[in-house]
Amino acid sequence: MIKLHQFARTWGIPNLSHFCCKLETYLRLTQIPYEVVESMPPKAPKGKLPFIEDGNKKIADSDLIIQHLIQAYGDKLDADLSPAQKATSLAMQRLLEDHLFWITMYTRWQYSDENWQVNKKAIFHTFPLFIRDIVAGVFRILIRRQIYGQGIGRHTSEEIFQLGRDDLDALSNYLADKPYFMGDKPTNLDATAFGFLINTLGCPIESPVKEYARRKPNLVDYCQRIMSEYYPELDAASNP
Repeated sequence: MIKLHQFARTWGIPNLSHFCCKLETYLRLTQIPYEVVESMPPKAPKGKLPFIEDGNKKIADSDLIIQHLIQAYGDKLDADLSPAQKATSLAMQRLLEDHLFWITMYTRWQYSDENWQVNKKAIFHTFPLFIRDIVAGVFRILIRRQIYGQGIGRHTSEEIFQLGRDDLDALSNYLADKPYFMGDKPTNLDATAFGFLINTLGCPIESPVKEYARRKPNLVDYCQRIMSEYYPELDAASNP
């Protein structure tokens, strides 16, 4: 059975990592058996989560993992998509992973001290108390440098949040009234979209981007539907 190495669950959502949530959702959409191993980035082959163990193979990076799973277990989600649909799906995934992701990282690691304290507790609470703040502070410096290097961190807060609202408009307009982004059935894009949208809507990190997403009924309903269908144990816990 595949071993999925990822952060421990918190906040009542599948994972605080967009990419861990993306990969676990892919596994649930495809019904590939797996077990979760709670881990931290230093244990990962590339220093980031998630990674998997499949037999004697260790594979890191969510895209490369999904490529491996398709080769090993078949393309269970995108086989019926046309080349044009696959191109659109890839473009939407890049919007989520290479743009909206950095905006949400800004809200967690830089935007406000309140958000930082929530984020720090979720990630670093298992560290010994005497080193917790030191380790968290070092990681915060490193990630803020990444946000700046990517380019998002060079803008003002309002500029960043407007870019985020633009991303959410594009996602909401494309989803429209469809149950899934590419139509009536889930595809690879839905694993990514849910992983990133639930990490905007479903976590206790407050920002104008989150507030704007809440005003998109189709995005809210989309996340609730996937939680109910594919993560019923978490949905039941969050809705007693």
